[in-house]
Amino acid sequence: MNRTLLALFFVAIGLVDTQAAVQHDHVDRAPQQGREKKWQDSLAKPSLAVTATFDESGKLWLASIRDHHVYVSYSDDHGVTRSAPVKVNAESENILGDGENRPKIIVRKGVIYVSYTQGLAKPMSGDIRFSRSTDGGKSFSAPITVNDNREIISHRFDSMMVNDKGHVYIAWLDKRDLSAAQKKGEKFSGASVYYAMSENGGISFRSNVKIADHVCECCRTAMAVDTDDYPVVVWRHIYDANIRDHALAKLDGRMAPVRLSQENWNVAGCPHHGPSLSIASDGIYHAAWFSNAPERHGLFYAHSTDQGRTFSNPLNFGNFETQPARPYVLSLGDQVYLVWKEFDGENTGIFGMHSGDGGKSWSAPEKLATTSDVSDWPMLISENNRAYLSWNTKNEGYRLIEMGVKNK
Repeated sequence: MNRTLLALFFVAIGLVDTQAAVQHDHVDRAPQQGREKKWQDSLAKPSLAVTATFDESGKLWLASIRDHHVYVSYSDDHGVTRSAPVKVNAESENILGDGENRPKIIVRKGVIYVSYTQGLAKPMSGDIRFSRSTDGGKSFSAPITVNDNREIISHRFDSMMVNDKGHVYIAWLDKRDLSAAQKKGEKFSGASVYYAMSENGGISFRSNVKIADHVCECCRTAMAVDTDDYPVVVWRHIYDANIRDHALAKLDGRMAPVRLSQENWNVAGCPHHGPSLSIASDGIYHAAWFSNAPERHGLFYAHSTDQGRTFSNPLNFGNFETQPARPYVLSLGDQVYLVWKEFDGENTGIFGMHSGDGGKSWSAPEKLATTSDVSDWPMLISENNRAYLSWNTKNEGYRLIEMGVKNK
């Protein structure tokens, strides 16, 4: 399947917005001048991406993009009203803000951590950036670049976690090994996944460490912290010639990458559709992902009781006739939540399911919210063991909806 047909195929099954898919295909294949114009157009496109988190006191923090800046604001009333937004990057930057490539925000013990991807001059290139606030969001440190390879190539699709020790971990997809192979005239499939760790709360980061080669180049990474305080990263991997299933690894220096999904989706291109991961307080891993393999397609959920070495038989969920996409999982002990998108031809709906026994059984799907225009991907966040859907849309704006509560 050529890239144009592939892009339109992804649109048809609900993987990406029409504009984004066609735009990415043009950026990949157009002559250099056209590629550069499409890239600049994509950088200038307004972003609906809003990432949210609660701090320990129940304050809601939000990160969004406007006019080449990441802004952080907070709400004391679950998003009804917000504080005046504060710039993270004082100097203007091109900031990537599609659903797979959004800014990240974490608040721990009064410190606000933000990571994001800065778009660079060449098409499909970027750097991973990091900043923090130690004064309650009144100001932010000058952003630093986390990737220590400074070629103008792709360092994108970051995920971030902060453990109980205050160590900051950031993982991302990186094309430095592809670049090195090309210079030698060698072949290299996909990208690599790297991470960096800070032991001083984000003042500086250690040298970058490679987790794996040959990963799908535009599906976001996901990260969660295990009960032993080490993060676990999950990504879409390239197996054999072009099987694009998922893998994970714990960043403890001992665990080699383990295959997570087994759909055997053979596709000659990146689906732009990354996985989701949550680790419960009992140490059980919960993962959700998308596949479009001929025999096993749609959305999938599975859990692991042995720290990711093996997973349960995947649950296939969502209505494939209405293009299910963008699954997100959140675990709060035995309480596990799933949300995802579906499109019925006119409206986009966010659906949810709940498990009260650690993912062994599930409630029937329930429509939580809807919109008739473009929207961000759905996300789940928690406060005091309550789960909330966090979702931004063009028409309705930002919404925070408590899971399990009927909302009119």
